[in-house]
Amino acid sequence: MRQEYKFEKLEVWQLSVELLDYVYGIDKSLPKDERFNLSSQFKRAATSISLNIVEGSTTASDPEKIRYLTIALHSYVETYACYLLILRRKYITPDKNECVKFEEIGAKLFAKIQAFIKVLRK
Repeated sequence: MRQEYKFEKLEVWQLSVELLDYVYGIDKSLPKDERFNLSSQFKRAATSISLNIVEGSTTASDPEKIRYLTIALHSYVETYACYLLILRRKYITPDKNECVKFEEIGAKLFAKIQAFIKVLRK
């Protein structure tokens, strides 16, 4: 039987992984010449969101949790900026299901991370 870790129950982590799935879906639309540039950065930034949430969930102090969640928030903004560049270059259209879901989940994730940080600061 597989052990379940505390972070797996966190809604922010679950949302970050769901967002990452859409990042990989959108990434498939990118041309091969973007593989080592925009594609790589897009996936690394999105992966960083979930990994920083995991690291923050295993720390003992609230200030340390806040630090990791803040890094996760910055990684989300970087992921979103990559997404905007993808749209700007017309590699994908914003009406595609992957884009609609990416924006929906991303907005929810951003708000939840901010709320989590706010609660920890009290």
